[in-house]
Formats: sequence, C-alpha cells, structure tokens
Amino acid sequence: MDIQKSGETQSGVYTVHVASRSIQVYCDMVTDGGGWLVIQRRVDGSQNFRLGWNDYAAGFGSVAGEFWLGNRNIHLLTSTNQDVSLRFDLADGEGEKRYAQYDYFQVMSEAEKFKLIISGYTGDAGDAMSAIHNGMKFSTIDQDNDIYSKNCAVQFKGAWWYAKCHSANPNGLYLNGTHTSYADGIEWSPWKGQHYSLQFFEIKIRPHY
Repeated sequence: MDIQKSGETQSGVYTVHVASRSIQVYCDMVTDGGGWLVIQRRVDGSQNFRLGWNDYAAGFGSVAGEFWLGNRNIHLLTSTNQDVSLRFDLADGEGEKRYAQYDYFQVMSEAEKFKLIISGYTGDAGDAMSAIHNGMKFSTIDQDNDIYSKNCAVQFKGAWWYAKCHSANPNGLYLNGTHTSYADGIEWSPWKGQHYSLQFFEIKIRPHY
C-alpha cells in the first residue's frame, strides 16, 4: 500500500498489490506530506452513487475522476499489521476548503457488513464521524444495516455507515451547494449543516509510519 516508500513522488494512478490482488488506485503525494491512497472522490456529479451493495462492495467509477474504491478493497487495505489514518478533504462552491483527519480507521469484513471503526479526530471541518458513525455497519439502498426504523440509504439517497441516520453523507446526491431537500446531498453537517451539498469531497487513507 505504501507507494511513497517505493520512491514515487507524483500524485496519480498507481497499481498496488493487496492480498495477492492488483488494484488501480489514485495516490495523493501532496496533502500533508503525501502518501495518501484515495478511496472516494466527488468532484462534478458525473458518476451515479445511488448504487447497491454489490457495487459498493466491488467498487465503481474511475479512480482518476469520481469513484468508490470498494468496501472489499478498503477492508483489505485497513486490515494489515499497520494502523491506518483516514482523511476527508472537503470544499464548498466558493472554494473554501476544510479537512477532518482520524488517527485510526478500519473497515471489517463483508461477513461483518463492513463495520466501521474510527477514532482520533483532528481538523477544522468538525468531527462528523465519531459520535454517530463509529461502530456502524455499511448500508445501501438494497441492504439496510442501520439502526433506524427506515432505510437511511433510501431516505438520504446514498450509502454509508448510517446510524439513525447521519452527520456525514459523502455518497449522497451531487447537488449545487445550498438545497431545500433535507440532508440528501454530499453533507458534512458540523461545517455546512443539512442543507448544503459540498462540491468537492475526497476520502483517503495512509498507513502509520
């Protein structure tokens, strides 16, 4: 997983080997010292994210554009003998940028419904993950694993580690900034509330050195 240690210094698409499999990934070699492997990106609304369990398990989209790397891949990448950090990079329609970083991030196996373990927040976007999403199973429009009486993924038009339901919705609809619908865009509630869809969203992981 550690492209940077192999001597690479340019951001771009690389091939990494995980559990005897080769996968194409995008590596960010600039942000906070580089070495980040990007697992999700929203930038222009070109990719449909209202997809089902199998799509989110396998991954979809283009790693050079909008994509989800796949929960099976994310599980493998976060289940090595090295602890992994997680970072969210966000931007609004005016170009203001914020970030949220977590010192520990792990996604469990598919048998465990890709349960999320996350802790150790730092950043300036606000902590949208620790209180609500930590410990939750992954939910999609066709597989409801949340703790809400309804299906959060259907109601908020995304897929995530929903509880009842969310304070972050990175895989929601790509809406144009402020919107009247409730919390179904690309939301990061501590920063912009439930009626603002972010225009850039990137999630990335990096092993501890």
